[in-house]
Amino acid sequence: MSNLTGKTALVTGASRGIGRASALALARSGAYVLVHYGHGQADADAVVDEIRKAGGRADAVAADLGEPDGPHKLAAQVREIVGDRLDILVANAGVSKAAKIEDTSIKDFDLLFAVNVRAPFFLVQQLLPVLGEGSSIVLLSSLAAHATVGALSAYAATKGAVDTLVKHFASALGERGIRVNAVAPGVVETGMSNFTKTDTGRAAALGMQALKRIAQPDDIGSAIAFLASDDARWVNGDTLRVDGGSKL
Repeated sequence: MSNLTGKTALVTGASRGIGRASALALARSGAYVLVHYGHGQADADAVVDEIRKAGGRADAVAADLGEPDGPHKLAAQVREIVGDRLDILVANAGVSKAAKIEDTSIKDFDLLFAVNVRAPFFLVQQLLPVLGEGSSIVLLSSLAAHATVGALSAYAATKGAVDTLVKHFASALGERGIRVNAVAPGVVETGMSNFTKTDTGRAAALGMQALKRIAQPDDIGSAIAFLASDDARWVNGDTLRVDGGSKL
């Protein structure tokens, strides 16, 4: 496992699912992790406690990233805690909404883009003063950005936007020595994928994967920790598919 001792990290949406797994993976590698949550304080505190009991360092920070000033408030907290250096930003927080085109509301569409696209954009913007040479930014894309998966057209559009941001961020920030990448999970057994709890849903997921099991959050968290580490020092501007060989 990569050595992240002495590194500082922020993981958004880290109270559960992929965010939780990412926070734990970074902490196991030695990073001091800020565990962000929007509403689930108890879950975030549990992640912090788990990291501390294992001998790591972590604190919880809160902000509603669906609000226009949410990223700005979160960045202000982070900068106050870490001082002049943040080494790792994992912009994991996201929302999903399965709906047919004709059933998608403006409210749902706007929330998807607010949390999945606007929030990571302005969080990067607001944290640039403390991101520098050797820092790593990891965004969350999705299988849905490059393949049709259910009734997820609006959600998929947000993840396509994330893939585009990765390239532009990587190009713009490369001169500062900041790497920017994304991971694109397939179906993962989290609260956002409740259909995996049914026989029909599991069969559908397994039917589009080369590897015949349902992914767990740790499968994605490990890949994120890799991209955040010096082991991935020459990986930049890329979206890494971590989907068990889905839709090949």
